[in-house]
Amino acid sequence: MSQPSGPLAGIKVLDITSVLYGPYASQTLGDWGAEVIKIEPLTGDTWRYSGQFRNRGMSGQFMAVNRNKRSLALDLKQPDGKAVLQRLIATADVLLTNIRPAALARLGFGYDACQQINPRLVYAAATGFGQDGPWAARPAFDEVIQASSGFASAMGSDDEPAFVPSLVADKICGLTIVGAVSAALLHRARTGKGQMVEVPMLETITAFNSIEMLGGHAFDPPIGPAGYKRMKERRPVRTRDGWLTMLPYSGDNWCTFFETVGHPECIEQFAVRDAVARGKNIDRIYDKMAEIAITRTTAEWEELLLRIDVPHAAFAKITEIAEQPHLKAVGMITTLDHPSEGKIRQARPSARFSDTPAEIRRMPPRLGEHSRAILREAGFTEEDVASMIERKAVGTSS
Repeated sequence: MSQPSGPLAGIKVLDITSVLYGPYASQTLGDWGAEVIKIEPLTGDTWRYSGQFRNRGMSGQFMAVNRNKRSLALDLKQPDGKAVLQRLIATADVLLTNIRPAALARLGFGYDACQQINPRLVYAAATGFGQDGPWAARPAFDEVIQASSGFASAMGSDDEPAFVPSLVADKICGLTIVGAVSAALLHRARTGKGQMVEVPMLETITAFNSIEMLGGHAFDPPIGPAGYKRMKERRPVRTRDGWLTMLPYSGDNWCTFFETVGHPECIEQFAVRDAVARGKNIDRIYDKMAEIAITRTTAEWEELLLRIDVPHAAFAKITEIAEQPHLKAVGMITTLDHPSEGKIRQARPSARFSDTPAEIRRMPPRLGEHSRAILREAGFTEEDVASMIERKAVGTSS
């Protein structure tokens, strides 16, 4: 394994998370150079068993958010398991958890207890709901957050809400907590002090969705309906042989588009020069674009739209995303050789750092794969390790 080169090299993260929200965040920290120790129950992260797999406990979904980590299987209800975590906290920079705070406090690892062990610790709580609100103790999953934040209503309608077919709440919140942890580490570098960071899912997604979806309700009292009309009207257009999205954006862009495709009358008919008037006519504009789009092939449209500098893209199938021309050119989808799972495909780290490149250094771990090594590094003797394994306070993959 190569030495980490990312901007967070030298940062030690204890990752007590499962499923998607927390693991996606900790993988990003690992991609950026942090040393991440994934602490799992002896049964493993439940995400190990979600989706398709060659070997039980190593699903593709699990491996997609758990590279650049080492796995330590630990029973935190046993005194030995607690002793191990206490020792690791003493030298850690970050503790990231999505265990509900009250449950973690009962185990002896609430923020106050951890700060007593290590005042420099950045304690990052990935929660479902802010701990100062009435829903603090509730469990949260992506569907719950999409429903309670208004996301599902925006996706469908008030009368018939619909879920986005992606775990967007988990992933958005995962990236948000990465930023929050990085900011807290910067604060610690300046002051020497750790702190607690909380990123609740409901509040985060509500803020995320409110940017365009409050609409007229961004004013008090409201000056119009909620929502952003263009979001409801935008849709793919069918070409002669496929599908395309095209999005003239500025007034000049729209004028050039309608002139080039032989429909200059649409410029005045839909008032495209003025952004406000254009917005009011957006449904009629998209209807017209659908009529026009069917007259050319996708390739013909791409050549024309590129020439007049109109934003556009052909639709890529998820099964063929590695062959999407731009993504293929930048090597976005990479094939890795996993020691137990064979060849696996993953998206490489998307963030680019000119001096401290992000990289994939470690393959997604088997449950407890690194338990022995981590305990030895923490100062436990071989006899200690063997005893903890025998008493089932620690689990290993072998």
